[in-house]
Amino acid sequence: MTTPSSETFQIHPSDTPAPVAEREAALAAPQFGVVFTDHMARVSWTHADGWTDRRVEKYGPLQLDPATAVLHYAQEIFEGLKAYRHPDGSVWSFRPEANAARFARSARRLALPELPEADFLGAITALVGIDSAWVPTGDETSLYLRPFMYASERFLGVRASREAEFLVIASPVGPYFPGGVKPVSIWVSREYHRAGAGGTGAAKCGGNYAASLLPQQEAAAQGFEQVCFLDDRTGTQLEELGGMNIVVVNADGSVVTPAVSGTILEGVTRSSILTLLAQAGHEVSERPVLLDELRAGLADGSVTEVFACGTAAVMTPIGRLASDDFDLVVGDGTAGPVTTRIRAQLTDIQYGRASDPHGWMHRLV
Repeated sequence: MTTPSSETFQIHPSDTPAPVAEREAALAAPQFGVVFTDHMARVSWTHADGWTDRRVEKYGPLQLDPATAVLHYAQEIFEGLKAYRHPDGSVWSFRPEANAARFARSARRLALPELPEADFLGAITALVGIDSAWVPTGDETSLYLRPFMYASERFLGVRASREAEFLVIASPVGPYFPGGVKPVSIWVSREYHRAGAGGTGAAKCGGNYAASLLPQQEAAAQGFEQVCFLDDRTGTQLEELGGMNIVVVNADGSVVTPAVSGTILEGVTRSSILTLLAQAGHEVSERPVLLDELRAGLADGSVTEVFACGTAAVMTPIGRLASDDFDLVVGDGTAGPVTTRIRAQLTDIQYGRASDPHGWMHRLV
């Protein structure tokens, strides 16, 4: 059997590509997830035939029957990664094999078919190949890639769908936080939990994010930008933000982050940062992190930095942490030196400004 790759994707060019002036205007001031490229990659799956019909086609609306399974039982997953323009004009992605592996794990948990890595990589390579003009050039800009899969069978019944669609769409983006890299304020939720033991916390599925929206709204109403969730069993341990992992830096240089235990998403950015921190000589621990431990460390100065990390924002310093019974400033309220240094090191690799000793970058164009 032929191994799927970008060459196995049939290219059906759009008959209505965006005018050059419109595309250039979008690239001059990219907004996160607002404007999309001319095409999308797509592969179809059925229980009888497996994965078939690999193609790149015109970006456009999906036609769904009202009885499509995903609309009723939320059987869907997604990923997020970026394509970066390097100084020589080439375009690269960052550790897409890790995204492909996590996508397969998410599919398994949601009873969806597992997409082969070669199809995942082939789809993003084929899409970026035809839409490479949409990859912006500039600091903190990139082409955000959104692979996703949904249960497409027309059927009302509580069982795994026998049909599925995999797609990749792309959006030119600037910084996730338009104001640039600056400390954010975090509300620690005592009322809500992002995920529970045995649930879907380790899968990248929409339901996890939908569950975070109400507490996010309530936190924003109080002037906070993000929410930190605690574990569902004891309500004492840090887990993660609505869409980012959390890392604590101590005054002695050691670093601690909540251990991946089935309720926390295994972040690709998180694992890369931990590698860079260890390589820089920091003692890195992945273990349960108690909220009381963090509060005490912030109060006595033994905790000097806290940051959140994820694909969209890369690394975001946390300047304030609060809840019903406390309100604490992290360090001096500014981005700390460890956060600043590691973020620069990681983005230099992603944008081709530094060598890639770990082999993390994957050329697309």
